[in-house]
Amino acid sequence: GVRTIKADLLDPVQAKAAIDGSSHVYLCVGLLYNIKVWQQDWPRVMQHVIDACAASGARLIFLDNVYMYGPSPLQVPFDETHSQIAVSEKGKIRKALADQLMEAFASGKVKGLTGRAADFYGPGAKNSAFNFSVLERMLKGKAPQFISHRGIPHTYAYAPDLGRALVALALDESTYGQVWHLPVGDPITAEEVAALINAELGTNFKPAFLPGAMVTILSWFIPMLKEASEMLYQFNNEYVMSFEKFHRHFPDFKVTGYPEGIKKMVEFFRAG
Repeated sequence: GVRTIKADLLDPVQAKAAIDGSSHVYLCVGLLYNIKVWQQDWPRVMQHVIDACAASGARLIFLDNVYMYGPSPLQVPFDETHSQIAVSEKGKIRKALADQLMEAFASGKVKGLTGRAADFYGPGAKNSAFNFSVLERMLKGKAPQFISHRGIPHTYAYAPDLGRALVALALDESTYGQVWHLPVGDPITAEEVAALINAELGTNFKPAFLPGAMVTILSWFIPMLKEASEMLYQFNNEYVMSFEKFHRHFPDFKVTGYPEGIKKMVEFFRAG
């Protein structure tokens, strides 16, 4: 019973056609992980969606990330009140987008909210760092690779939890006009992630950690790594996101633990 519509959000006419008649719009699109694409296209996508929601009277729920927080290292844990002095070019873009949307909320042009997510993982999350540098390699009989330092705690979000959380927020209009950190698991290290995946696969791969100099060299040849290199501060320092505000508002929300989430992720990608 789900209807799908193909639309290019860089075209305001197509954006309006796709959104027309909607009551709630969840802006969860992803653009190519490239700084030039982000600089050129993200402001246009955001404006076109804002305008289309305003025209149709739809509530706008934006799935944001946490790149705008800085300077580094961030507070442990960091919450929605953390300073937003971005330390990366992508972070500066995300800060501008956040301001663009909050201005639309404050002016009354549209109603809605922002939900910010940590790095995510789960079934179907092929772009997750848990997959392309870890699980994907382990399924091919190779050791997992991490760009983080050893023993650095990080918080991750289970993708289906993010969806449930955004719906809960959208259906409670007392949450509107605000930024909300979405649920994450407890802090976990790369070694612990690898151990959980090993347990599911019945393997015993030892995680490999790429030193900063190696990441720099490889980034000359691997475009994705080049784009990710400015984000290394997230993995070289303790990076723990707090969702206490959300938890206080929705105390009965169940957060999926890493053992269950990783099990479902492994089952999905193992099935091909």
